[in-house]
Amino acid sequence: MSAVIEVANLEKSYGSLKAVDDVSFSVEEGEIFGLLGPNGAGKTTTMECVEGVRQPDGGTIRVLGADPGSRSIELLNRIGVQLQEAQLQKRIKVWEAVALWTTLFPNPLDGENLLGELGLAKKRNARFMNLSGGQKQRLFIALALINDPEVVFLDELTTGLDPQARRAIWELVLGIKERGKTVFLTTHLMEEAERLCDRVAVIEHGRLIELGTSEELIARHCPERTVLVASDGDLDAETFSQVAGLGSIEREQGGLRLTGTGSGFISGVIERIAARGVRVTDFQTKSPNLEDVFLKLTGHSIRD
Repeated sequence: MSAVIEVANLEKSYGSLKAVDDVSFSVEEGEIFGLLGPNGAGKTTTMECVEGVRQPDGGTIRVLGADPGSRSIELLNRIGVQLQEAQLQKRIKVWEAVALWTTLFPNPLDGENLLGELGLAKKRNARFMNLSGGQKQRLFIALALINDPEVVFLDELTTGLDPQARRAIWELVLGIKERGKTVFLTTHLMEEAERLCDRVAVIEHGRLIELGTSEELIARHCPERTVLVASDGDLDAETFSQVAGLGSIEREQGGLRLTGTGSGFISGVIERIAARGVRVTDFQTKSPNLEDVFLKLTGHSIRD
């Protein structure tokens, strides 16, 4: 695999506010790469610099080997962009918007086929102002794909959508990857990042503070697992004292809470239950996810 996006020592300020501070990362060909962070962390500014929409104050950016700041026609024909905040004329029809976009590129995809693939064929005559939030997002994805780009930028593409629309768009994004495209997206939805992204980078106060797969970040920052065991008889804590990776045992009403680390911890608890013939009435496991990592890295306070 080769890097199709390379960012080194990126800097961007707005007056005294340093929105992006010495950020470096690369995006590999064919992967879905997610940039995560709280509101105001610098995600959109970073993406806009990489897209060439915004001029950085320092550092270097290469997209498909070219400087996006040059706004070269060759590069613009090879990328697709869905902006965080975008609008069309209220009364423009879906098919008209797609037809207009096809005139902007030398070798566009078939617009009608694209509308069918994105579930918008029945809405081709609908006006933009009458589309639902999910339909508008799918239309913007269609416009971002009309030139059959090699790299697709998606900025907060499911913010404000209901769960059904969100999951439908997730399937569309996975479909983009299956077509061999590279996807660079920003999000503050951890479930979205965990579902879609091959790798993620976490940005906080303009600085990149973590980078890796979800599994790597969880193992690095939140390795602890929890097992809750309840029985209709007396549970002896000593039963589990020799489980590999055990960290602590706490007695709770009706059972025990065991915490530990390592891939064999949960299976070790199960093996001890089976070996001692414990009659279990409830058994629950709790494993950390990317949201736990995100909160540990960026804190729990609400951001404006």
